[in-house]
Amino acid sequence: MGIQGFMSFVCSESDFFSQVKVNNTKLIIDGNNLYHTLYFDSGLDLVHGGDYDKFTDVLHKFFESLSLCNIQAYVVFDGGCDISDKKLETQKQRIRDKIKMAQSLADGKGGSVLPLLSREVCIQVLRDLKVPFVQCFSEADREIVALANLWDCPVLSFDSDFCIFDLKAGYYPQKSFQWKNIISIKETQECYISARCFSAQKLCRVYNNLNIVLLPFFAVLTGNDYISLPALETFFSKIHLPVGNSNHSRRRHARIHGLLNWLSTFSDVEEAMENVLNYLRAKDRDSVRRLLYSAMEEYSLDKTVNLEQFFLKGLYVSPTAVKLKVPEWVQIALSRGQLPPLLSDVLVLRRVFLHAQVEDIKKASAHFITKPVRILIYALLLNSSHDSQPESQRQKELYVNEFDRLENNLRRSKVEISYPFDDISEDLSLSKLPQLPLEIRLKLLLRGLGVKMNDLESVPPSYKLLLAIVCYWIREAEPKVKPYHVKALIIGIVCGEACSMHNKPDEHEEALTLVCEQIRKMRSGGAQHKRLNLEDAHILCQWQCCLHIFIHFNQLLSTPLPEPDITRSDKRTIVSTSIRCTIKVEEMGSVLYHYTAILSTITSLGAVFKELLKF
Repeated sequence: MGIQGFMSFVCSESDFFSQVKVNNTKLIIDGNNLYHTLYFDSGLDLVHGGDYDKFTDVLHKFFESLSLCNIQAYVVFDGGCDISDKKLETQKQRIRDKIKMAQSLADGKGGSVLPLLSREVCIQVLRDLKVPFVQCFSEADREIVALANLWDCPVLSFDSDFCIFDLKAGYYPQKSFQWKNIISIKETQECYISARCFSAQKLCRVYNNLNIVLLPFFAVLTGNDYISLPALETFFSKIHLPVGNSNHSRRRHARIHGLLNWLSTFSDVEEAMENVLNYLRAKDRDSVRRLLYSAMEEYSLDKTVNLEQFFLKGLYVSPTAVKLKVPEWVQIALSRGQLPPLLSDVLVLRRVFLHAQVEDIKKASAHFITKPVRILIYALLLNSSHDSQPESQRQKELYVNEFDRLENNLRRSKVEISYPFDDISEDLSLSKLPQLPLEIRLKLLLRGLGVKMNDLESVPPSYKLLLAIVCYWIREAEPKVKPYHVKALIIGIVCGEACSMHNKPDEHEEALTLVCEQIRKMRSGGAQHKRLNLEDAHILCQWQCCLHIFIHFNQLLSTPLPEPDITRSDKRTIVSTSIRCTIKVEEMGSVLYHYTAILSTITSLGAVFKELLKF
């Protein structure tokens, strides 16, 4: 959710805040906002596919800072899209905006598009650090507020909607949370983080003791993600909002300031509502009233989900998921982040939004490479509901709407789902999927990958899925993968392995040091400042799409193969170096040459990579 212009308005007013020293407390963190804000505020690469290794480093440092100050973090992620479709038009517009920004980045201009695997990296880091987290069934704001008030602890986010809720312990906007500058108290040896704490009660006092119950009405009048009524412009064009003493010269800020002043003259929502409706045409009043009240429901606390029970006992029960008859194992896996929201969107809404990337807009979307795999996923997810329908309705209803890029526009396409599992005798209904024998689940995964288990026999277990994905990418990418793309990908893997071993006593320590130094030089050689090679970028975007979707396919099948580590120890990933499209082939060869002596010692992958390099 979000209220247009409200966060910048709030942050410009010191009277709404108190300065606090944060330590020795629980802290509820808005997970989606966390990985967005940390990535964008850290100056990380947005053009070449993502600095996931540096992002991992940032995440580690963030949670280390919290630990030093004895702050116990609890991270809460959004789940799938809102099932009411009230936010659908907003979602479409946001994707359109991201497509435009991705195009701008590809042209060497500005923009902010989060790299594809950022969420997955964040979740893997949280697991590695043993930071407790939960993924809600849908949007998490109300559940975050309910938990924070239950525990009487603050919320960390940068979402303006948290300014509307009455949070007992306050709300820390992430931009003012000084986690990089820990302050030590000499007398006690304790540490704290300086932050600004917003209070909705303080805002209301500033505006003539505005009744706090009117804040949700203010939010929907101003315009949030759930409502944007042209009829309300009639209200704003006719009313004279009392500006009072204000330095807010910007048009939107002036409207916010005036509206808060105006609302302070009413005692409750009903009185304010009728005054707004009086400015509208009589024929519009009933429909606008219904829409406004419906939109305000998003600010009523959700008492049906108790996140405390999840963090204490691992129990997460969503009445919505139960009503929709989502299998229990799926609900549990979703809450633990073992399945992505994309899968619940398919299951519940039969609709997915595919992530915008910095690629060649003149070519088909990079996601096109994984369409056959997505169809397999959709078939498994919808199999049980498909079987329960009358035969006359099955074919008509078995499809998923995909929203993806077509050149620089958003396109919806209806993906019809076939059932390609007739040769498998086992019951493949979604509710029984985890109970299938390992060999059957592995067979389904390998079918999507287009490889045989014999092809992977000599590969270490932790690399089987990764290598199979590489083979799929080489086979299916368009334009075709070239040898230097494969070498770049190997460099990414080498980077993770070599740097994870660096500084450890080892007979190959000198070679490891040389490899790490060469990799650092290549990556800091100004590649990010050169004009992007769109064909290379497009091919390597397809690699990320493959990695992304096969990780999720593997999760749906309860991980018949170990999940690839996309964070890597010592803050390196298997992706980030491969996406640096401008590294020279001879430089790659040099690193590979020096690494040959230690490759088999570290990972036993020498033979595997030699086969790939024959490509």
